[in-house]
Amino acid sequence: MSETRKGELLIFLGAVLWSFFPIITVLTYSTLPSLISLAWSTLLATLFFAGVMTYRRKWHELRDIQLWKYSLLVAFFIGILYYSFIFVGLESTTPGNMAIIALFEVFTSFLLFNVFGKEAISFEHKVGAALMVMGAAIVLMRDFSGINVGDVLILVAVCCSPFGNLFQQRARTIASSEAIMFLRSMFSTPALFLLAYALGARVSLADARASLLFLLINGVLLLGLSKLFWIEAIHRISVTKGVALSSVNPFLTLLLAWLILHQAPAMWQIAGLIPLVAGVLFLTGQLKFRAN
Repeated sequence: MSETRKGELLIFLGAVLWSFFPIITVLTYSTLPSLISLAWSTLLATLFFAGVMTYRRKWHELRDIQLWKYSLLVAFFIGILYYSFIFVGLESTTPGNMAIIALFEVFTSFLLFNVFGKEAISFEHKVGAALMVMGAAIVLMRDFSGINVGDVLILVAVCCSPFGNLFQQRARTIASSEAIMFLRSMFSTPALFLLAYALGARVSLADARASLLFLLINGVLLLGLSKLFWIEAIHRISVTKGVALSSVNPFLTLLLAWLILHQAPAMWQIAGLIPLVAGVLFLTGQLKFRAN
């Protein structure tokens, strides 16, 4: 199997795993508050990455002070802000909506790295950006009955992640993926528990045990293994190709939400998903207008 094929396979496996993320997260809410669920999932992810660090003998990488500085910023923007908004948002929106709106991260990343980075912007990029804005507007407005606060929180989350990815990209030049993910999770865990406590979130030991299986799935497989799949994949194929291939994720989440949570896809979800996916393909260069 070629390296390109391996990368494509890893992207697909990661997309399949990540499509379960909003569903598993919602299932923990039957016994746990959202921020408590996030804090415990992040703690379990920390233990997972510690195991990977030990297996790959990467602990010596933590001697680099610059890595700690970058990882603190990554933890703030992604581990704390991004996931806090995602988990709290999922309390009042559906997993399908979360997966669809999360595609808008391609647009916010485009703004940070291309527009604010003053890189050349092609006509295809402009079309892709317009399509993504249109798709997000369709999902946010739903059937014109009003904007859902959960959807807005998901949108705020995807505005935070590009900044974290910027520092994560810089950290990757000096350390391995597992070292970055370990520090990100380690820094995020106590902050998330403190945030949950400050906002009055409480949970009994019995409730935590009742959701242990879902927390393990979230922490080990979704916040852990799927992220390693992504990082290993983009060593073999381009990031833009990986993003384009990952756009299958919302379709899988909508299908799983239908099968597991009995939430049938709405017409406005499909209507918003089509321009969003097309926008992803234009912004990542997978779709182009034929030259005259």
